[in-house]
Amino acid sequence: MADRIITVCSGGEASTPRRLRVFMNTLGSRGDVEPFVALGVALRAAGHAVTLCTAERFRSFVVDHGLEYGFMSDGILRLAGTDEGKGVLDGGKEGVLDYLAKLRKLSAQALPMQRQMVRESWAACERPDVIVYHPKAAGAPHFAQKLGVPAVLVLLQPMYVPTVDFPNPLAPSLPFRSGWYNKMTYGMFTALIPFGTSGFTRGWREEAGLAPEPTSSSVLTQPDGSELLVLHAHSPIVIATPADWPSWATALGYWPLRAQPGWRPSQPLADFLAAGEPPVYVGFGSMAGKDPAALTQLVVAALAAAGARGVVATGWGGLRRAGHVPDTVLMLDSAPHEWLFPRMAAVVHHGGAGTTAAGLRAGRPAVVCPFGMDQVFWAWRVHELGVGSEPIPQARLTVARLAAAITLVTRDAQLRERAAALGERLRAEDGAAAAVAKLEEHVERVRTARV
Repeated sequence: MADRIITVCSGGEASTPRRLRVFMNTLGSRGDVEPFVALGVALRAAGHAVTLCTAERFRSFVVDHGLEYGFMSDGILRLAGTDEGKGVLDGGKEGVLDYLAKLRKLSAQALPMQRQMVRESWAACERPDVIVYHPKAAGAPHFAQKLGVPAVLVLLQPMYVPTVDFPNPLAPSLPFRSGWYNKMTYGMFTALIPFGTSGFTRGWREEAGLAPEPTSSSVLTQPDGSELLVLHAHSPIVIATPADWPSWATALGYWPLRAQPGWRPSQPLADFLAAGEPPVYVGFGSMAGKDPAALTQLVVAALAAAGARGVVATGWGGLRRAGHVPDTVLMLDSAPHEWLFPRMAAVVHHGGAGTTAAGLRAGRPAVVCPFGMDQVFWAWRVHELGVGSEPIPQARLTVARLAAAITLVTRDAQLRERAAALGERLRAEDGAAAAVAKLEEHVERVRTARV
């Protein structure tokens, strides 16, 4: 382990080096957890102690990478797998009224779970020097206020800090550039967040002896109004850093999680890769529509129509084995994207931030089939970079459309060359190490200012 740790200075003279105790708090799918594990590994390599608090189902994932695990129940993730949860995640395909009804029912069920997770996260938060958190971990900035330590917000997509360059990834894009519209979309989004989270943080603040959160509270400051560092876990090569971003908002490169030393593919996977031309990867992560089996049949048919071999990943519920699968397709639970994607001819995925990053870093062209949310933003960004087909929304996904897109990305030489060149540039970055340095600098600056 490296021994690069913060040196605490007083009066211009160095004193005993100080090892930071870092508490990390995240909630969501694997895509919301993996970047924190990657950052935690980089922090640990820099000599710091790291506790990562997240849902129970990710305990072994955290521990296997050498990090301390902080308990959080995963009831809300199970709730996301119910019919109501799937109906909300698929963007309300059955209509606005149906969507609102499901959202209302889901919210009523989720509220007590969210309150409980705030309390569980607080129980795991033992004397940290800094708290690093995902926006879904709504209690984290309040813990930082209670403890008097700095908070650091991690964003997997540029959706909080306003800019004139592009709209909030959750907002619709205009057919023309409008800096006024772009900047406005951030204010509309962030203004609603305190109303959505106060229902399950208000009670904890009362229990902790904190005054009610001010109505002027912002997600871009700590609850007491003090400075908040915002680390974006994406590459400035993929999204150029806006000139109007403030100094406390940074994007220093992706945070890839390498396969653990000694990891080996299963024998069926190794044999399949050795048996022919590089296959096409297809996986939709944890984005499970109403009929994953039917979606899998569509994918298998599209691969056959494109004349491509395929590796179809089912591990997190987006796809599911159904009926006969030809010898040209391998059904796979999961494998580390950083290991698997470079061995593929192309990557077909849902447009999650982490999967998008892994595909771009691997230098492989993509077909992105977004379900909704920020996935649409990443899908179009891949296309605009010239390294993927035009996006195919899940609602418009057909065998013919998917087969045509797979054919394009596996046979267009110029597109493939652009993808390979972009991947080479991205692999030269070390975003996690840069984020660690920025975090160390921020903690020391806050500490010095408070002395």
